[in-house]
Amino acid sequence: MATVQELLRNARDLPGDSPTRDAEILLCHCLGKPRSWLYTWPEFDVIGETLEQYRALLARRSGGEPVAYLTGTREFWSLDLKVAPSTLIPRPETETLVEWALQLPLAEDIAVLDLGTGTGAIALALARENPHWHVTGVDCSEDAVRLARSNAQANDLPAVVFEHSNWFETVAGLRFSLVVSNPPYVQADDPHLAAGDVRYEPRSALVAAQQGLADLAHIIASAPDHLVGGGWVLLEHGFAQGLAVRQLLQERGFVDVQTRCDLSGQERISGGQWCAH
Repeated sequence: MATVQELLRNARDLPGDSPTRDAEILLCHCLGKPRSWLYTWPEFDVIGETLEQYRALLARRSGGEPVAYLTGTREFWSLDLKVAPSTLIPRPETETLVEWALQLPLAEDIAVLDLGTGTGAIALALARENPHWHVTGVDCSEDAVRLARSNAQANDLPAVVFEHSNWFETVAGLRFSLVVSNPPYVQADDPHLAAGDVRYEPRSALVAAQQGLADLAHIIASAPDHLVGGGWVLLEHGFAQGLAVRQLLQERGFVDVQTRCDLSGQERISGGQWCAH
């Protein structure tokens, strides 16, 4: 038996930047309570199977497993999303892409495509904010597609369509007003792949050839064939890839090319508008 306060105090040596927060999330998961409850009842005694479950999860987190995989959920844009080792864990940086997309001067009734949708985070966030948008998410992983469909149902967004596709493969002939993506963009030899949560995430969703630019370059080269005149493409990329992505967009003929920074001030999202020639 141990109190909430004692359990959290003893978890300060967890790996990562936020050990206390991680411990709180795990304890709330085991208790079935919101985090605010922990502060209201710090002397509550945690006992029995609940205590055993928490300690088991804490041990796995001490070994480096991501909190999101341990709980099976992650919040993104106020959506509660199921996550699994077959998909990337949605991150706050990606919300910068959603914010930019929502600021674009787009019509109320448009078609939107999310490439490499994973959990469906971007697609579902856009659909939540714009119920009249026709949003499609595609992914080359069938497990990811099943998970995204489940997230759509769980968040009461059944109109969002998720399909199994290698990039634009299954949407050939269709055109969209907005194409968004958080594709693989990490170099294969990047040392960050051996540290933190990314050790447990699927490499296929992280790593790209050509110094991490291969998939970004493919999307940029192919996007005009799937955009209406005046349509936009917005792409997440690494903090040091902004210049290269802007050059790729400009060379392909996109206009109004620009880059937005994430909350930490790092260049994170680049995009441009396609004006049919």
